Amino acid sequence: MEREIRIDAAPEIVFDVVSRPEHLKMWWSDDASFEPAPGAVGELTWGDRAVVEQFTVVDVDPPHRFAIRWIAPDGQLPDAGNSLLITFELEPSGDGTILRLAESGWREKGWEAAVLEEAFHDHERGWDLFLPRLRGYAVSVVAR
Repeated sequence: MEREIRIDAAPEIVFDVVSRPEHLKMWWSDDASFEPAPGAVGELTWGDRAVVEQFTVVDVDPPHRFAIRWIAPDGQLPDAGNSLLITFELEPSGDGTILRLAESGWREKGWEAAVLEEAFHDHERGWDLFLPRLRGYAVSVVAR
C-alpha cells in the first residue's frame, strides 16, 4: 500500500511529526511511547488502551526516512518475519515536503485471503483518515 501527500512544512518538521511520540499522538494514535532510535520498541495506543500495538523502530534517517514494524502476532515483538513495515519517505518540494508512505509485508503475514483483504482495506481507510490529519497538524507546528 502506498500513499503520497504534499505538506506545507519543511522536511525537518514533517520528520519530527512522524517520528516523535509527542507529535504522533496529535494525528495518529491517542498515545505513543518510544525512543526514535533503530531497534527501540514502543507502543501506540487508541482509546482507553482498547487497542495497543507494539512496534519496533527500524530506520531513523532525519529528515529523510522513518520506518517501523508493527502488527505482529500477540506476544511477539515485530520483526522482519512477522509484521508489517511502515516507511515514511520525505522529499523537499519547494517550501514544503512530499511524504511517501508505504506499508508492506502483507503477503508475508500468511493470512487467509479474506482476512488479508479486510485488514488491507482497513489500513487503507485508516491512512486515508490519518494522513490528512498529519498534513494539518504539521502545518500547525509550522505556525507555532
